[in-house]
Amino acid sequence: MAELHPDNPYAKDRFADPAKSVEFPPEAKKKFDYILTRYPSKEAALLPTLHLVQETWGWISPEAVHYVSSLLDLSPANVFGVVSFYNMYNQKPVGKYHLQVCTNLSCMIRNAYDIYDDLCDKLKIEPGQTTPDGLFTVTEVECLGSCGTAPVVQVNNDYHEEMDVQKMESLLEKLK
Repeated sequence: MAELHPDNPYAKDRFADPAKSVEFPPEAKKKFDYILTRYPSKEAALLPTLHLVQETWGWISPEAVHYVSSLLDLSPANVFGVVSFYNMYNQKPVGKYHLQVCTNLSCMIRNAYDIYDDLCDKLKIEPGQTTPDGLFTVTEVECLGSCGTAPVVQVNNDYHEEMDVQKMESLLEKLK
């Protein structure tokens, strides 16, 4: 559960590197321009813009936070506040497959921790880490909002409901 607690707020990797900058590639820039047409204000376009950033680079770096703030005329603190509030935004690079195991009450009582622990054991990584080949990242998340079909594992943007250790191992083999 350690990954649910914020890192040191003064860690260097939480601040944008002034020597680095990011900019949407042309195709993503077209998508961003279209997003702006769909919302009444730039601020209202923040969430879909952050989704586009994550779709483009796989995570939302501090440099991307500054880039989005400049695009939408918002402060970097405002953008970072949104990024850090929602667990759907990755603040660190993740593997090709981001395996998010819900361990909230409904999932926990239906053995979500067995799934979580087995994943970490099988992949030989600690919670929150990415496999050396960059294929898998395993994280524990709070409620995924699918309590009636617990336990739930979200793989990237897809829900896998009523999971157990055997189903998860089978899914893992398909993903490899």
